[in-house]
Amino acid sequence: MPIKYKINILSALKNAGYNTNRIRKEHILAEGTIQRLRHGEMVSLENVGKICTLLGCQPGDVLELAPDEEKNIK
Repeated sequence: MPIKYKINILSALKNAGYNTNRIRKEHILAEGTIQRLRHGEMVSLENVGKICTLLGCQPGDVLELAPDEEKNIK
């Protein structure tokens, strides 16, 4: 996949005061979203927006383009 996370999202949220228990209790993110983040899988842009709001950052601060070495797209 050409897009990956620059940071560990759950660790960054925890450092910002949003541990997984709080995220679940306050219904900030769904359980499935938390599990996808835990496994480094992509989440929806809506969820990326929520994460950026909580962290006070822009999507480019948490996501990056990782060129696919097998496919040389020009």
